[in-house]
Parts: sequence; structure tokens; C-alpha cells
Amino acid sequence: MRKERRISEPVVAITSNPFEGDALVEALNLLPLENLIQVEDTVVITPNWVKNLPPETGTVVGPETLRQLIRYIKGKNPQRIVIAVGSGGSPTPQVFEEVGYRPIVEEEGVEFIDLNYGPYTEIKLNHHAPASTRLNQLYEETDVLISFTQIKVHEEATVSLGIKNIALGWPPAEIHGFPKKEQGIHTDLHNFIRAMSEKMTIDLTILSGDQGMVGTGPDGGRPVNADLIIAGTDPVAVDVVGSRLLGFRPQAINYLDQLIRAEYGQGDLAKVTMKGLQLDMAEDIFSKAAYGQGIVLDVREILPLHI
Repeated sequence: MRKERRISEPVVAITSNPFEGDALVEALNLLPLENLIQVEDTVVITPNWVKNLPPETGTVVGPETLRQLIRYIKGKNPQRIVIAVGSGGSPTPQVFEEVGYRPIVEEEGVEFIDLNYGPYTEIKLNHHAPASTRLNQLYEETDVLISFTQIKVHEEATVSLGIKNIALGWPPAEIHGFPKKEQGIHTDLHNFIRAMSEKMTIDLTILSGDQGMVGTGPDGGRPVNADLIIAGTDPVAVDVVGSRLLGFRPQAINYLDQLIRAEYGQGDLAKVTMKGLQLDMAEDIFSKAAYGQGIVLDVREILPLHI
């Protein structure tokens, strides 16, 4: 896997549409994705399939929106498209069957790989325990990596957004257990997410607020239907925006703060090209859907990274 993102410019788009798939396409069309995918590429999409619960619970991404994403990527004519998931709450095949992803994958003619099993390659981590992990060999074959997940509060990671979706979705449950708490992953979870993020180059991050979650997560919280999509070329910038909708500035999220300080991505939204819906409007829409009242951090202007 490459270390540098295909598109280095940090651009984030926010769109609002009652039809999630349409909001997704609208957001992607606002991004500079012309050079994201080449004809010889293997494009890997990792959607959030944490548990075999329906999308309306806010637990997993919508099957039909995943279809829209697949079709958008197919329009770029890559050599190979792979849906690669390693569920941590239920066996991946169970989620695949019961939530309704099988017809999408089969009808669209793309590959499916369960990341919970090998064959494996091993990567070293800048982390004390575990200091390394095995990953499916698809890691070595990936040219473009896409993270697609919902906007969620998380009981341990604070938020569950694009970066965490990859960092915990790729380590195999065959080794780390269900729910992936063996080998020390959750002993120092934020540092593990940071260490995994240094190895996993996310080229396109997509967050859905169509069925997000507040209260707790990754499942069992209150679903939030805010009809929003956030998408961007910089995974840190996208997760900073997603965190804002949940009421957090990046320094409130340990792993995100670490990644910003390490210059893994852009955490200062003043240095990010923002497109589509204004951030304060998105914060207002999401908070009203979640709590019944507008709670806006960036009232008159986007707040600086640190004050």
C-alpha cells in the first residue's frame, strides 16, 4: 500500500439530500477526483458492517448507497473493485447475508473479501502492544482505499468515523477475536488507531449522517436521520468535520489529535477547501435531528484548531 494519498489537497464536501445515494453522488462530484483512479488500479471499498443489524438502526451503511458508490467507482474504469470488510461484532458472512449486501455485490459484479481471514501479510506498528498485526494480503494489492461509514459516537474511541473504520475494520477477527479485543487492541485503543492509520492510506473518506448514531456506539445507540453526507480527500479533515457534527473539536479525540500533531492530515479547517453546505448549517441540521435543537460549534466562523 502506498504511503502518500493520490490527492494531497485537503478538500471536504458536505451535501444534504433526503435520498442518501443522491447526496453521496453530489458530494463526490464536488471533489477533485479526476486523478484518483487509474485503469490498472485495484480499488478497495471498506464499508462499516460492524454487526448484523439493519441500516435504520444506524449500525451499518445502507446497501443501496453502497451500490451507488460502486457504480460511481465503476465509472472510473479501474481494473478491479473489491468490497473488503472485517466485521467485529458479528461474523462478516452473517452481516453480508442478513443485511442485504450479497445482491449488491453480485449484481454489480465486484469482488468481496472477508478481512477477518487470510492469506495474510504482517505489518509492523509504531505501537507497544500489539507491535505488529497480520492483515489480509489485499493490503499489498490495494492502490486506492475508500472508507465508507456513518457518523457515530463511540463508547471507547469517542467517535467512529472514517479513520477508525479502517483501523479496526482491517485487523482480522481470526487473530484478534470477536469483538477484536484480544492481542491488546483495546488496551490502548487510541494509540492503536493512530498506529494503524500511519500504515493505512485512505484516499477517499465518506461519512453518512443519513443514519448516524448518538448516545453510544458502535451499536445500540440512538439512530440519527439527518440526510447528510460528508466526503473528502483528506481522512483527518473529513473526520474533523464529522466530529464537529457530534459536538467535538479534534483535541477531544485522542487519536485524531495525535494524527494532526504528526501531520498525517490537515486538522485546521481554515486550511481545508470546504464545498457544498456550510459547516454551521450541517452542525445545525445534525444536532436538530439528534437532539431536537440546534447545537452549533462554529456559530459565526469556523473555530481554529486550538485556542
